[in-house]
Amino acid sequence: MNATTDRQDGNLMRGVMLMAIAMLLLPCMDAIAKYMATFADMSPGQVTFYRFFFQVVCTIPLIFTAAGAATLRPKRPWLNLLRGAIHGAASLLFFAAVKYMPLADVFAIYFVEPFILTAMSAAFLGDKVGWRRWLAIIVGFGGALIVIQPSFILFGWTALLPVACAFLYSIYLFMNRAIGDADSPLTMQTIAGFGGTLFMGAALFAGHSAGIGDFAPSLPTSVFALMLLIILGALSGYAHMLVVRAFRMAPLSLLAPFQYFEIISATVLGYAIFGDFPTPSKWLGIAIIVASGLFIIWREHKNRKASADIAFD
Repeated sequence: MNATTDRQDGNLMRGVMLMAIAMLLLPCMDAIAKYMATFADMSPGQVTFYRFFFQVVCTIPLIFTAAGAATLRPKRPWLNLLRGAIHGAASLLFFAAVKYMPLADVFAIYFVEPFILTAMSAAFLGDKVGWRRWLAIIVGFGGALIVIQPSFILFGWTALLPVACAFLYSIYLFMNRAIGDADSPLTMQTIAGFGGTLFMGAALFAGHSAGIGDFAPSLPTSVFALMLLIILGALSGYAHMLVVRAFRMAPLSLLAPFQYFEIISATVLGYAIFGDFPTPSKWLGIAIIVASGLFIIWREHKNRKASADIAFD
């Protein structure tokens, strides 16, 4: 019994570590999207299409390995295609937001998402969410608000794009956990990549036909731009494999607050690439975000250890 609990505790901690690593990597993808829109004059719709197209390009080689052979026979292809389409819509909203707003601002508004995801996990998957974990989520969200207070006066209706993205991304992450046991992470990301590519291809065509500038089609204008887009797809595919794997090891309600870690990379990249120098209040917010995540790790480990001691006695 004690050995089983230790293995479960180890899986929880590995899931948390995978989630934290993925959350630190994913803002690099958003920084590339903002760079392409700012300096390469590429529309958010086109960037989002390339994001999923190159995700497929980067994951397909793994299919031809022995470990990836099962990807050719997905058990839930339609649900994973739907995951990809939902993720495509969420990414489009996010990339459109970062075109017009600083990275840290977008993430601060977007961080209503852990509330949505935690509530969904408690309501539909039966995850137990105690008051201390809810408190840690609220404190982490407060830290995000300290990093940058959203202002509708400054950004107008554009400030609602991250909120809509948060809702769609919550559904995407919920589906990761709900259907994650049927197929491997490689299978899920490859099929979702096809779903996102198809969705964005249709959206790009429809948006451009309607004369919407944020859907203007274009090709990379340099080798450097092409390399950035390939990196964008690779980060998308491989980092989200880590997310899928993390959600197999730990409950949604435990992993959701670690999305706050994205604000760390977003703030650093915003300063390094776009010259958004973090103010003391931003660093305070980051410290609160990290502290709330570490508290959740400590609390979960303490609970698991107490359960193991009771079982052992």
